[in-house]
Amino acid sequence: MNIQFTLLSEGSSDQALLPILSFVLRERGAETVEPQWADIGRLREPPQALSDQIRTAIDLYPCDLLFVHRDADRVGHEFRREEIIRGLDAAEIDVASVCVVPVRMTETWLLIDEHAIREAAGRPQGRAALNLPQLRRLEEEAYPKAALHQALRDASELRGRRLRDFPVTQRVRRVAELIGDYSALRGLSAFRALEQEVRTALDQFADRTARRD
Repeated sequence: MNIQFTLLSEGSSDQALLPILSFVLRERGAETVEPQWADIGRLREPPQALSDQIRTAIDLYPCDLLFVHRDADRVGHEFRREEIIRGLDAAEIDVASVCVVPVRMTETWLLIDEHAIREAAGRPQGRAALNLPQLRRLEEEAYPKAALHQALRDASELRGRRLRDFPVTQRVRRVAELIGDYSALRGLSAFRALEQEVRTALDQFADRTARRD
């Protein structure tokens, strides 16, 4: 099974989700995965309503499977999921779709691999303490973006101006690429929900493909 998917997310930093979603699809049997990030913010007049964003993403980035991302933040997983579902219903698209709602924010799912963080920071053999949260407590981390950024800065072992110039956002994306195996996240409720939705969406995609054939 070959899958081309599009990620519609809240911001450019959420491109870090692409390797995670690719992992989930491969785990579900996809042999080839072609990810795209819907960069609708580059448009002269970017759509504001989520339903319009979804339609625009599909028009500009055609795909077999659409992932729509929103961070849970403080309103909770179910609230955000229902928000996405309303947007999908209003958009009336004929593409299998998946809600992506990490508890808190995307960076929560990148705090699982100390070695990947050290390598992304340019010091794979570094010894600086990173103070990463335990896996079972990841979804309790109040500020995962700040925690990941600080871990990368600490792992870099830089000081002064070199630390101030450290491109932490770029290194976040590198962490996502380096982790590779995200199976440890199956201990988290939001990730299990994502995998279940992917199973359902792939079944829908297979059914539609069979009908077209």
